[in-house]
Amino acid sequence: MQVHEILRIKGTVLYTVAPQQTLGNAVVTMTDLDVGSLVVMENGRMVGLLSFREVLRSVRAAGGDWQLLSVASVMQRDPATAHPDMEVDELRRLMLENRCRYLPIMEGDTLMGVLSFHDVARAMLEEQSFENRMLKSYIRDWPMEDMSG
Repeated sequence: MQVHEILRIKGTVLYTVAPQQTLGNAVVTMTDLDVGSLVVMENGRMVGLLSFREVLRSVRAAGGDWQLLSVASVMQRDPATAHPDMEVDELRRLMLENRCRYLPIMEGDTLMGVLSFHDVARAMLEEQSFENRMLKSYIRDWPMEDMSG
């Protein structure tokens, strides 16, 4: 299975935030959309990624003033990215090695989508379930051998 197959199943809806927005506004967006990350876009290009991990670090560091911080001051700059033609095993390894739960998928300079560890796990489970059904169907339809021989 390749990354583009997971994107096709998940869809390519992108949730974004501008770097000059406040962290408070970004958290409202994340909460309203029930997402764990936002892509930080400036002039049509990805400049960073904001996930709940950066939000929590900022809350701890800034205390009561965390909502006033700019997204640019807390976002993850130059996050690890994957390519749509990457195999899922390579994607999982990349996510584990970089300790990232959200990974932007880039084709050149074009952002194709963001996959979460949950998206990858769900796709793998669905693929295994499909393979399991196919194997069971294959076994059920297996021709009986001639026992007279």
